[in-house]
Amino acid sequence: MGMDLGELNRIAKAMVAKGKGILAADESSGTIKKRFDKIGVESTEENRRDYREFLFRSTDGMRHISGVILYDETIRQKAKDGTPLVKLIEQAGSIPGIKVDKGTKPLPFSKDETITEGLDGLRERLVEYRGLGARFAKWRATYTPTQGRPSYNCINANGQALARYAALCQEENIVPIVEPEVLMDFDNDIDTCEAVTEWVLKETFAQLYYANVALEGMVLKPNMVISGMKAEKRAGVQEVAERTVKVLKRCVPAAVPGIAFLSGGQSEEEATAHLNAMNAAHPNLPWSLTFSYGRALQAAPQKAWSGRAENVTAGQKAFAHRARMNGLAAAGQWKADLEKQAA
Repeated sequence: MGMDLGELNRIAKAMVAKGKGILAADESSGTIKKRFDKIGVESTEENRRDYREFLFRSTDGMRHISGVILYDETIRQKAKDGTPLVKLIEQAGSIPGIKVDKGTKPLPFSKDETITEGLDGLRERLVEYRGLGARFAKWRATYTPTQGRPSYNCINANGQALARYAALCQEENIVPIVEPEVLMDFDNDIDTCEAVTEWVLKETFAQLYYANVALEGMVLKPNMVISGMKAEKRAGVQEVAERTVKVLKRCVPAAVPGIAFLSGGQSEEEATAHLNAMNAAHPNLPWSLTFSYGRALQAAPQKAWSGRAENVTAGQKAFAHRARMNGLAAAGQWKADLEKQAA
């Protein structure tokens, strides 16, 4: 099957359509268990299915969602009434996608750094996932911006892996989401995050070029340029927005249809405010700026639902609210007082 760049570009554009964003519902079994532990829900296959099913059936929420990243288990699951979950996503006018990496492992001889695994057998898995309905995929690499890290070894190794993954996706007519994440869990200041993010993006796009990846048929999922969570003083909303846009202008070619930020541990409102500030101040960027949030879209619905069937409507309402807020932010039209109205 030859690569169809027109088709890849069409899907990539739909993934970053104005006022819409991507729901990252691809938590591994270990991660979803942590989320469920917080709300006192046992992480069984059925509970995971029930939870994701009510999100995908939330008409009000899904109208702001362009695509959904799924986990291997979820792309194979059926709703309670027997409808494949992939079909529910398509019926909501959204595009199904799949996480294909096998997670991060320690990078040898490199202090506290990781390499993302999952290239072996990926070509065959992509063929299967396409058959199951996936039209885009995701691969995440992580970088630590503290104590002299990341090393060039880490940036180079992950850049090559991201590029090989992206090329394999495009060969199978699946749009790759390329996710190089500079982590925000540390005490670094925003200057360090900016310098590391610029370096990581420069190297990642160099490797994409060497691997012949067509930029028109991909979506970038980067971190924002932001202070570490443990920093003594954290930069404000406008500073995060301006520094992030500055780095993206330096590093991301205009051929890329869109950039969908990860939330990376930001609070729900913080993630929305930052995205909004970028779009409000920069309406004419070469690429679309939107969201690909996990926790920042799901923490509220999880809490509202808490594993009880009678709370599904409340969970859907909470999800619809966050999806709408982020949809507005993706168009630069969010205002903080809209949050209070919903409370």
